[in-house]
Amino acid sequence: MKITYKQKLTLSFILIFTLFTAGVIVFEQYGARRYKTEALEERLDAYCDIVYAYISERGAAVTGTEMDSLLAILPANLRLTYIAADGKVLYDNLFPDPGQLENHSGRPEIAAAASAGQGYDIRESASNSQPYLYYAKYYGNAVMRAALPYDIQVQHFLKPDNAFLYFIVVLFVIGLLLIRYVGGRFGNSIQKLRDFSAALELEGGENIAVPLFPNDELGEIGKSIAGNYKRLKDSESKFAREREKLLQHIYISAEGICFFAHDGKVAFYNGLFLQYLNAISPDPDLNNILSVDAFAPVKDFIAGGAGDNYYEYTIRERDREFLLRLNRFDDNSFEIVLNDVSEQEKTRRLKREMTGNIAHELRTPVTSIRGYLETVLETPLNAEQQRKFTEKAYNQTLVLSELIRDMGLLTKIEETPDKFDFKSVDLHDVVEKVRTDLKDDIAANGVTFRNDLPVGTTVSGNESLLYSIFRNLVDNAVKHAGRDIDVVVGKIADGGKTVAVSFADTGRGIADEKGLSRIFERFYRIDEGRTRENGGSGLGLSIVKNAVLIHGGDIAARNRDGGGLEFIIHLPV
Repeated sequence: MKITYKQKLTLSFILIFTLFTAGVIVFEQYGARRYKTEALEERLDAYCDIVYAYISERGAAVTGTEMDSLLAILPANLRLTYIAADGKVLYDNLFPDPGQLENHSGRPEIAAAASAGQGYDIRESASNSQPYLYYAKYYGNAVMRAALPYDIQVQHFLKPDNAFLYFIVVLFVIGLLLIRYVGGRFGNSIQKLRDFSAALELEGGENIAVPLFPNDELGEIGKSIAGNYKRLKDSESKFAREREKLLQHIYISAEGICFFAHDGKVAFYNGLFLQYLNAISPDPDLNNILSVDAFAPVKDFIAGGAGDNYYEYTIRERDREFLLRLNRFDDNSFEIVLNDVSEQEKTRRLKREMTGNIAHELRTPVTSIRGYLETVLETPLNAEQQRKFTEKAYNQTLVLSELIRDMGLLTKIEETPDKFDFKSVDLHDVVEKVRTDLKDDIAANGVTFRNDLPVGTTVSGNESLLYSIFRNLVDNAVKHAGRDIDVVVGKIADGGKTVAVSFADTGRGIADEKGLSRIFERFYRIDEGRTRENGGSGLGLSIVKNAVLIHGGDIAARNRDGGGLEFIIHLPV
């Protein structure tokens, strides 16, 4: 007996509805169980945080006696295990001697916590053969694990509620009745659906031999619908791929991009555009971005109507510079692209200033050398006078050599910091070496030098750079602080991770606070004339600061209350 379309349709819907209902039931049961599991995990997570914080305050070697006060406020059946990063058990409240427990790095929950931050498992304990629900959490240097016995109480807690199941069963019965009713009525619409499909095919449909239901009207309908549906899906798929590529490009773009509709309304923007917009305007209206004052030229350009479709200008806000580019499309929609060019502009200005400073610094000694040599070559001089002018020319070559040396060191610090090897260095020994190397200059200027750094004041650094720091500071004090002064280098603080060192003199100090804030700039001099008389490249303190920064430290200068200048240097241990 041939099964009618109505019967086929009804049976098919019943089968689909049955599978759907079964899927909903399975999904709900799984979801309910997972929800309760997550709730239980959250409790165990909180226990782990509490216990880890308690152990961290007292050190990793906490004893069972020290844990009693904490265990008193936690569930009695809770098992707690503190495990080192290598899997060694450091504490377990069920085992007074954790050393008898094997390494736990292979436990499923421990391995999961080490890789993902948290781990969960239900299994039988290898230590006491009891089933547990385990939860482990990784804290960087150790793993804290909390477990509850997987007994009837826990199993009952995790068991899903059957109320929803009963509701689905009732709904399923009602659905079957509705399917029978709808199936009967749906059969009467098949003829109209076929006529509609035929009309659609006449307007460009493609005949595809993929019958949805053989030997009945739906076979014809299926061919037409399948063809149109295939073309539609192909178009949608192509559009989705192109759209995804465009969005991916925009999201990862190093430019801030925003698209606008023809009426100026925002259609889409990436995160970098929003970041730049907040830098330009403290409280921008995201629904009307063009209301930002910095975008006034954009509004004027758009209002201009016909003309060029490209426009760009620079926005300067809060010491930052942004290059804005506007592209207008055929439908009068447009895009704005923002680029942060602050660093490029800063680099360009620095290069220009550096070139000018270098030329200025080289001009004086080169002019002096030329003048002295011209005097020797063109003027009749006795032997003593010739030697005097030759010595002056030689001294200027030393100034040039010092300038070139300092520029080379400064460039190496800034451009190739990875070329310096770091090791443990005793600052006391470094300062003593500086004292020995500069003892003649120190004595000639009547300077009393005292190294109060304790022997064994070690830091992690490059010995050559650390030597350069203190040599430049001593040289700066000897040449510019005045005669008959005291210079003291001492340790003022030890923060565990850093050492604070004071370098102080009793000289003239720096009266101009503005000048004090600029002493680490390249070629900056407080007193141009006096500094040139005493020599120096103007790069010493700039080298000091950059050498400190490459060590991950910091340096600051201040005038001392009793007179003189003090540098405070923080260096990592």
